[in-house]
Amino acid sequence: MLELAGIIILGIIAQWFAWRFKMPAILPLILIGLIVGPLSTLVSDDGTKWLEPVWNGTEGLFPGERLFNFVSLAIGIILFEGGLTLKKEEILNVGPVILKLITLGSIITFIGAGIAAHYIFYLSWDISFLFSALIIVTGPTVIAPILRNIPLKKDISTVLKWESILIDPIGALVAVLVFEFISVGSGYEYTKEALVEFGKIVIIGISIGFTFAYGLFYGIKNRLIPHYLLNVATLASVLFVFVLSDFFAHESGLLSVVIMGMVLGNKKAKELKDILYFKESISVLLISILFILLSANINISDLFLLYNWESLILFAVVILILRPLGVFLSTINSGLKTNEKIFISWVGPRGIVAAGIASLFGLKLTMQGEPGAQYITPLVFMIVLGTVVLNATTARLFAKFSGVFLKSSDGILIAGASSFSRLIGSYLKDNGRRVVLIDSNPKSIEKARALGLEAIEGNVYSDDLIDNIELNDVGYLLALTASASVNRFVLERFSENYGERGAFRLISTEEMLAGEHKPDVNLFTHNNDYINLSEVVRDYPFINEIEISSKENYKKLLKEINFETHAIPVFIKDNKGVIHIISSLLNDDTIEKGNKLMYVGKKVV
Repeated sequence: MLELAGIIILGIIAQWFAWRFKMPAILPLILIGLIVGPLSTLVSDDGTKWLEPVWNGTEGLFPGERLFNFVSLAIGIILFEGGLTLKKEEILNVGPVILKLITLGSIITFIGAGIAAHYIFYLSWDISFLFSALIIVTGPTVIAPILRNIPLKKDISTVLKWESILIDPIGALVAVLVFEFISVGSGYEYTKEALVEFGKIVIIGISIGFTFAYGLFYGIKNRLIPHYLLNVATLASVLFVFVLSDFFAHESGLLSVVIMGMVLGNKKAKELKDILYFKESISVLLISILFILLSANINISDLFLLYNWESLILFAVVILILRPLGVFLSTINSGLKTNEKIFISWVGPRGIVAAGIASLFGLKLTMQGEPGAQYITPLVFMIVLGTVVLNATTARLFAKFSGVFLKSSDGILIAGASSFSRLIGSYLKDNGRRVVLIDSNPKSIEKARALGLEAIEGNVYSDDLIDNIELNDVGYLLALTASASVNRFVLERFSENYGERGAFRLISTEEMLAGEHKPDVNLFTHNNDYINLSEVVRDYPFINEIEISSKENYKKLLKEINFETHAIPVFIKDNKGVIHIISSLLNDDTIEKGNKLMYVGKKVV
């Protein structure tokens, strides 16, 4: 009981530690597992582990095949959650670079790493290519913490983000297929019967996954499942599909749940968001337990297998040859600069899917007596830990060295996608500024995208915005929603992340009417709340420019514009063409002759 409780407690502490210090959770989880597992044998009195998942095959926390069964079901749930996130429109819309990275780049890593493992460690071809299939994946839970505090151009962040999201389930699928191909044969002697068995696994896995995905979707859509049972019913369905598929074709369960997740994730149902959030929570708990258990299950003798020059050579081949080769070939004629390609080549940490499936397949093949199977888990763990530590400690420094580190974050995040936000967003975009709008109203988002603006449909109360590494170049935050409380919350919650160069909100109607002390974070003027802005843009959806001849002229123009109830000053364009947001913090000393004053609404002067 103490050990089971301890695993869960240590796992959640590791997750918190990773969140607090902005590092990938897999790092403290695996380290804790290694400490209480193989490394503890070096200091314990009797040479035993502090935590032994399986001891002598019949004792421990999970004696016999229980660890194997638990890991199988847990990985199945995790892969189902990964499949839910894979949207077909995202694959079609991510662009040729990311599409090439997850296809051509993966093929290069798969073939190159397989050849390297075969000739460096003298592993059989099937074990070598299983290893290479497992290390083609880079996970979003690993990439995001590393890049979150590095200001980068959107193009670089987008490539790394979408590669990690899309390659997770695809890489898992490739690894599952390779493993199943190994499982039905023996060495090089793949008979006709073995190939038929492999085909059976693929057909049954895909057909059961598709069938039950549509069945569950039908039940959700027609409200055959009450809302309070939706999450647990989905969990039960995943476990049932896994077991049923394995019953008809041994080892086909993982393929079934990946397919089930992919199909269900591409269906239109608002309830799927609730399922995804629930599955994410379950996955966090399972991952926390899994990686402590799996790391602890490694023996000190397995670690000594890696205590040689061959391990370093294999690591160097994967990181310094195969990753850059895949990136550079995938980004030919892409518009990315050489230094940007070098940085993308450097950042390729392997993640949770690689380590989890490697442990599962390593356990299965070792139990089957497959020669060289004992190398699978330690080799993949070496790649995972090595890439995570390397990238977590050097990514920021390498970004500066390669020249992709943004010295100033000039992007603008606007909370609210109303007609006023869309008008000033379009103006800023036309003047060379990156603008991103966020709103929970899908119609407003659709209108913004129709104007060519970047727009995110989301809730500002969700943590998703904080985790969005594509916003690393944002330095200005504008809260322009109709709700004063939401505007205040946006500044309190996101100023540290996205308001480095300025965070502002609209004055509330109560503050404006009360005549009380006006806060310094107010945008534009102290006399215009959301209602006034909306009315002005409704009647006069234009932005006008006036050249400023002096500071006195600027004050006079402001007075005239403010006197007109259908005009609101919004920006200053300096002599270098840079747009500055007008706020109560703007000092008159910054105004020079030749600057231009922009205002929304009726032409005044």
